[in-house]
Amino acid sequence: MMTSTRLQEMEMARRQFNQLFSELMPTRETTWSPAIEFTATEAEFILRAQLPGIAAKDVDVQIGQDTVSISGEHKLEATEAKGLRSEFRYGKFRRVISLPAPVQNDQAKAELKDGILTLTLPRLQAVKPTIVKLNLVESEAQAEETADVWNS
Repeated sequence: MMTSTRLQEMEMARRQFNQLFSELMPTRETTWSPAIEFTATEAEFILRAQLPGIAAKDVDVQIGQDTVSISGEHKLEATEAKGLRSEFRYGKFRRVISLPAPVQNDQAKAELKDGILTLTLPRLQAVKPTIVKLNLVESEAQAEETADVWNS
């Protein structure tokens, strides 16, 4: 199992790699992925995604039992001002996150506040196996047939 520090280092390297290539490549409209933070308690997973400047109506969240999909579009507002430089991300975005354990997707909650989408995903509680002892009752007809066979 990877440590939290190792995962953070890998995420930072991925971001730096993406930034390097985005600066070297000609700009064109591409799909981008929002940064996320993923934590867990015994009862639930908490997934937070950075979506600054994006309205809730422009975000689509779909939750399966083992995946979360966040997609939408950050629209550029038309203005008369001439853009000299922009490092904001515009256009379509999409991020699919695999969950380490199943969740109760019908009980999930979402909130978009201050540019942070927070998803609360209750874990699916495993059904504990139970053993049930059944009492066998012999029917009267079957008991009479058995008695007749022995009495013959």
